[in-house]
Amino acid sequence: MPITSYKKNDQQRMSSIGYIKALSELKEKHGQGKIAVGLSGGVDSSLTAALLVEAGWEVHGLTLWLMSGKGSCCSDGLIDAAGICEQLNIPHHVLDGRSNFNKEIIESIVNGYKDGITPLPCSKCNRLVKFSPMINWAKNNLAVERIATGHYARIKYAESSSGNDSSQRHQLLRGIDSNKDQSYFLYDLSQDVLSKTIFPLGELTKTDTRHEANQYKLRTANKPESQDLCLAEHHGSMKAFLENYLPPKKGKIIHKNGLLLGEHEGIQHFTVGQRKGLGVSWEEPLHVIAIEASENKVIVAPRSEAGQSQCEVGEINWVSIPAPIEPILLEVQVRYRSKPIIARLIPIEPLEKDKKAQRPNRCLLEFKDEQFSISPGQAAVFYSGEVVLGGGIIQSNNNL
Repeated sequence: MPITSYKKNDQQRMSSIGYIKALSELKEKHGQGKIAVGLSGGVDSSLTAALLVEAGWEVHGLTLWLMSGKGSCCSDGLIDAAGICEQLNIPHHVLDGRSNFNKEIIESIVNGYKDGITPLPCSKCNRLVKFSPMINWAKNNLAVERIATGHYARIKYAESSSGNDSSQRHQLLRGIDSNKDQSYFLYDLSQDVLSKTIFPLGELTKTDTRHEANQYKLRTANKPESQDLCLAEHHGSMKAFLENYLPPKKGKIIHKNGLLLGEHEGIQHFTVGQRKGLGVSWEEPLHVIAIEASENKVIVAPRSEAGQSQCEVGEINWVSIPAPIEPILLEVQVRYRSKPIIARLIPIEPLEKDKKAQRPNRCLLEFKDEQFSISPGQAAVFYSGEVVLGGGIIQSNNNL
């Protein structure tokens, strides 16, 4: 059933300022061109498609098929995405990305845990599996130059994207909803991708999205939101996923002072900062402060001894500004749910592996205040207020 069946007179509906602003921008700034919307089958991408249809775009739904089986991003998501396209009266296309997802994401996650780090797959998945493949597929198969997704982030488009001046770069900004902002996972997108991408929900809160989705009577309006990483949801838990790939391997749990406290069944089940589930006892709570893969050891210590004043970050992608050549002061977020903290960023020489991967930018972060739970494999994302400057992968936490 076409969306026009659900349109209401603006005077008869209570809409948020964010919704009105988003719809106005879609109508006025981007015209009525063609666009492909990444549809996961959730409420966010569903409303994104509805907004674009309302704004007069020629919309194509595009769903990435990343895993086989049951789950919100698998069969359930495909069904809901197809249903939304039918409801909005737009075509639906499915892009089979299973092979690419397995190669780029599953293999890197397994290898990361085997090496004693805690990988962050989402930013890498956005760069290698989602955005660029969707853009290329839409261009080659639909003659569509732009995509939109339901991410809570914003893009400030430059008038000219040539040269090295930061004013000529497309800037990535936080979403208005601080509780839902997803810019942390988008720091690795290129200028080319940003120039072809639209985030209609960046001006909305999650509450706004639910409200407007109900106004449109979208079938996904009240669909529960996934709280887990897609792989964890698909397999039941991250532990279950890892057990499919990494067999148990007994090792030692050692106090920072060298005392043997117990044994573990595999370093893949631990992450820096972890307190629960260590299986050892001490006179005060202990936290994982380091994982030594070469010796299959987990190092623990009281929280009072787990603070870190600095860490090294590599594979950096500078989004909104050119790579600095001198130290700069900025805000950094070291986990998705962590608060931004003040740090001094000092550019340092790249590692050979970074050069080979053609991602040579590397830095040392010196924190204004000691930080807890700096975990290799996670992302450190750099901010200046609401602007995402760039980000990279934590390579060491200098904890021992």
